[in-house]
Amino acid sequence: MNVLIDTNILIYREDYRILEEDIQKLQKLVYEMNIRLFVHPMSIEDIKNDKNEERRKVMLSKLKAYPILENPPKPDEDFINKIGIPKTRNDEIDNYILYAVYRCAVDYLITEDRGLYKKAKKIGLGDKVMTVDEFLRFLENQRPKSEVPKPPSIVKKKVYELNLEDPFFDSLKESYPDFIEWWKKICKEHRDAYCYFKENGKLGAILIWKIEEEPIILKSGVLPEKRRLKICTLKVDYTGYRLGERFIKMSIDYAIKNNIDEIYLTHFTKENDKLVELIEDYGFYNIGKKPNNEDVFIKKLIPDDLPEISLGNPHKSAYEFSKKYYPSYYDGELVEKFIVPIRPEFHERLFIEFERQPKITEFFGELIVEGNTIRKAYLCHTNTKNIKPGSILLFYRSKDKNAITAVGVVEKVYYDLTDPREIMKHVRKRTVYSKEEIEEMAKNKPVTVILFNHHFYLRTPVKLDVLIREGILKAAPQSIWKLEHEKYVRIKELGGIDERYTFDKAKIR
Repeated sequence: MNVLIDTNILIYREDYRILEEDIQKLQKLVYEMNIRLFVHPMSIEDIKNDKNEERRKVMLSKLKAYPILENPPKPDEDFINKIGIPKTRNDEIDNYILYAVYRCAVDYLITEDRGLYKKAKKIGLGDKVMTVDEFLRFLENQRPKSEVPKPPSIVKKKVYELNLEDPFFDSLKESYPDFIEWWKKICKEHRDAYCYFKENGKLGAILIWKIEEEPIILKSGVLPEKRRLKICTLKVDYTGYRLGERFIKMSIDYAIKNNIDEIYLTHFTKENDKLVELIEDYGFYNIGKKPNNEDVFIKKLIPDDLPEISLGNPHKSAYEFSKKYYPSYYDGELVEKFIVPIRPEFHERLFIEFERQPKITEFFGELIVEGNTIRKAYLCHTNTKNIKPGSILLFYRSKDKNAITAVGVVEKVYYDLTDPREIMKHVRKRTVYSKEEIEEMAKNKPVTVILFNHHFYLRTPVKLDVLIREGILKAAPQSIWKLEHEKYVRIKELGGIDERYTFDKAKIR
């Protein structure tokens, strides 16, 4: 494996904290797994132009430990048209670095530059660009394991149980002058916080919310009074386990359980803001600024109008709708539906909440993160080639339950993959499959990788005998099965999928 390492991770992150411990872990795993790290020559040229002499010397001395990528390809016109003409020297350097990934000179890029990551997503390289935490996690998943590690868990605490002197809170105190007074207030209110604690006992992530029924005051006007869920605090320092995504899912689940269809948060936005990037991925959008210049981001769980579906590419517009208004989705006749059989052991990992979903309002234990997020990957051998982004998947748990249990919407599909490394590249941020399992799957037959968003569990799993009695199936499905629209509608009725979040009619464009 060849990996390009961005120079910004060698000394500091965005908040200038030293990364020495992470880098040492990285170097140890790289040595054990025979991975080659490279530095792009354009990065070195950029460092040589740094006017801060002390920082320049430190960076150049650290770079001596890494080989330089020889004769890296120069971005061509087609690539520039996709990513955009560089406006600054930094843009030009970013383009060179990403082009090395684009042309497969390296397998991955490690960076702490969120702007670089956003550019990578724009050209379809999002899965090949990682932070240090994410890459460490990725490598850990690929190592042979003598025992299965316990995924990290989120614990519910009263806010007064948390130590406000923990360095975790420093950036919040700095950004919000009234933070300490507000914290004292919510302590008296016995407010709950959902927390992730690192191995050293320090706080790594936190989520605090409350239900409001009041107007939102903006510089440009007022949003009318409405029952909303406000995310008061969402901060993740530990990025390797998709905790931010898990917090978004928890917030959406909590809103649904409390019949709330709008979530919002306020935030002082910074350049290359990680939080903004996260929430925009799940349909939050900026509606303006408060009088104190905080940006206000709103997410609607149910749209105000019918989805707009393009006849030219209905699946793409259906997926875009499902992403913007998640967990709502379009399920009209313009998109295909499929029954997807899945073995119990993989169902357990992919849908970890099934049959043991905690009631968040009454939750006091630990909540396991892995397999408990929105974006997932399913691997299989199938001859079906007409699954597209926006297609609807109904997962059928075989052997023990023999029932349809969950519904998802397809994001991307990769067909006929035979190289385990290539499969890992596509699923590395969301897989519950081990490296050994992927290698075994790729041995005899080509593998299909389906990346999808999980939307709902069926309120009542639809069992095989019911599916046969209703004329939906003749026998247990052995492979992915395309489903007629009318049969899907009947499954939706039998399974009790909440129709507030499904739209079978649309505006055609």
